[in-house]
Amino acid sequence: MASSPPQVSQMNAQSGQTAQLQLPIDRPRIVVYKRERKLEFYSDQKLLRTYRVGLGFNPVPDKQREGDGATPEGEFYIFVKNNRSAYYLSLGVSYPNAEDAERGFRDGLITRKQRDNILEALKNKVGPPQYTKLGGLIYIHGHGSRSDWTWGCVALENADIKELYDAVSVGTPVTILP
Repeated sequence: MASSPPQVSQMNAQSGQTAQLQLPIDRPRIVVYKRERKLEFYSDQKLLRTYRVGLGFNPVPDKQREGDGATPEGEFYIFVKNNRSAYYLSLGVSYPNAEDAERGFRDGLITRKQRDNILEALKNKVGPPQYTKLGGLIYIHGHGSRSDWTWGCVALENADIKELYDAVSVGTPVTILP
């Protein structure tokens, strides 16, 4: 079911990136490249870290609906930090975004009220509704990046999510690209 990500050298904190991040980070942002199975962490325009990631068990397509195993693509933000995660630590990603909500409404997956609630949450930079037919509960979390095993989340090694968790705040932009 899960495929191994491509071999990428020098990606994780354990593989040579031992210099501690200088906190606080100026204008932090996260960019995930699904095809390359990597997450880049930036301070403004400066690349600070590159981490290996595992994705959903259906890693290629953009997430369309609950249970499809796909990792979403688009522009998001961190809406919650969870230090009691079942997956060590986790950062909540603001999926579904506005494009997902409009598509879901257009395709009959969600109601007008659900779409409007998603758009209102995004406008207020809080967590969008997580329990619609679009799916939800997309996180960046720990418990391993060696394969594509999640239901759509982005998984890192525990040492890497710890470093990222400590460096970001709620509101940090997240871009997920094919």
